Amino acid sequence: MISAPYLLTDPFLQLPTENSVRVVWFTEFAGTQHTVFYGENLKQTAKANTIKLSRTREDQKSRVANQIQDGQVYQKPVGRDIWRHEAEVTGLTPGVRVNYRVASVGEDGGSVSSDVFTLAATPKPGTPLKILLTSDHQLKPMTSANLQKVVETVGRVDGVWFAGDLVNISDRASEWFDDNNGSALFPGLQGRAKYEMTHDGVKTTYTGGKIIQHAPMFTCIGNHEVMGRFARTGGLNDEFDDTIPHAVAEKLYPDKSPIDHSFNTVTYEEILTLPTSQEGGKKYYAVSFGDVRLVVLYITNMWRTPKLDAQAKGRYQEAEKDFNNPENWGYGQVIYEPIAKGSKQYNWLETELNSPEFKQAKYKVVMFHHPPHTLGDNIVPAYTNPVQTIERNGPNIKAVRYEYPKDADYIIRDVVPMLETANVQLVFYGHSHLWNRFVSPSEMHFLETSNVGNTYGAAWGERKREVPINYQEDYVKLGDPNGLEPILPTIAPLLGEDGKAMPYVASNEITVFSIFDTGTGAISSYRFDTRKADSEVVKFDEFKLK
Repeated sequence: MISAPYLLTDPFLQLPTENSVRVVWFTEFAGTQHTVFYGENLKQTAKANTIKLSRTREDQKSRVANQIQDGQVYQKPVGRDIWRHEAEVTGLTPGVRVNYRVASVGEDGGSVSSDVFTLAATPKPGTPLKILLTSDHQLKPMTSANLQKVVETVGRVDGVWFAGDLVNISDRASEWFDDNNGSALFPGLQGRAKYEMTHDGVKTTYTGGKIIQHAPMFTCIGNHEVMGRFARTGGLNDEFDDTIPHAVAEKLYPDKSPIDHSFNTVTYEEILTLPTSQEGGKKYYAVSFGDVRLVVLYITNMWRTPKLDAQAKGRYQEAEKDFNNPENWGYGQVIYEPIAKGSKQYNWLETELNSPEFKQAKYKVVMFHHPPHTLGDNIVPAYTNPVQTIERNGPNIKAVRYEYPKDADYIIRDVVPMLETANVQLVFYGHSHLWNRFVSPSEMHFLETSNVGNTYGAAWGERKREVPINYQEDYVKLGDPNGLEPILPTIAPLLGEDGKAMPYVASNEITVFSIFDTGTGAISSYRFDTRKADSEVVKFDEFKLK
């Protein structure tokens, strides 16, 4: 018996222009006649182009369909057939919203349609917009509650800026589409999630919000969008962790593609349609959206544990068992795309910051994943290429260690001064799973608003970062390593156990989202206590861009 066709996702919006927008959706069947119906009485049509995703898989760690424990269905990575459909809706007028829905016909001739949503061309300058600032969803516990409260609090937003780490393991299909825990990426952003939270015996189900069906999303690459050496290990978690620098891969595999033998962003780039640059493709780009020029950079590195466990492939050392097997080394926190002065990305950024589109924009915003300023743990060590030291006892290796010279931090040394000179008003990022913000002496704002759950805490008060001792560098245990003081929330800061206002939110029970109102220049941050479904959403901070 052939089951009826169904849509794996609702449609969502990508790459708006002054007279068009792309509509994208996914199915688990190749099908035929994938169509967008739009306009008055949905009489106009746009045919979709279809591709099959090339690397989406499930494995023993997936939580999907009948697999609720490790290895019940999948004992190793197995390809999952998913088709992506994209149609371009043209002839749009800026400022005019248009109804649309999508439909797909299955192999048996049965048809399935979405609900009706709205789309629009890219907004003209002068149009007041509400933009959701978010990051680091990664199937975290509070994501669905967070996105549900966005819609309940501010209504329909006009755009989404997502500062990386959309999922945990980029090639694991269910993390994008239908993980059993109810907080996969697309269900949360489309109001189709079903995440249950229980506090004091009371169960609440959060559904996320219908957001990207109506609003285009612009994303940057975080460390979790990057996969390692393809199919070299027995599971997708290990494959994600198995990244090595391109230069090392060229030596180990001189006749092989670095895409398969170093690291790659294949699935991320297949799933999303984004603006592009000639130099960086989808990896880094710039786009005008209303009064904003948004510059998106590829600034992220491989997260490795700070623990000095002899068995750990970590930030500061290799695992003892791998000393004589360099092909298994992690090579520290590998930087995926150069951004140092003189690099291709740096030169592209320099050109963009001098472009008429950038200079004439009312608001100049730069988004990337790795924090330039934060109280979070992930800012240590410095954002620079690891300096390797191999210690020997005669012919035998006794340690492989990595240092990260602070004065060579590419973000602080090379990027931030250029942004200051270009009068950037806001730098937006994520990675540390908390909320905090900073202001430089030139009044450039830095905002990290990535607290949707599984926070790693803040290096503040008595709580210190885990840093190595007996290393050359002085790794900072408390505060922002790059010298700025965090700004206290301006309206309703949370209080610490000592009764004092805290300059951050790092909680596994209180979630945060931020909204940029381009009509007023205000960026407002809201918090919601997920322990009580009827608790109020509290605006706790607001500041304005000049």
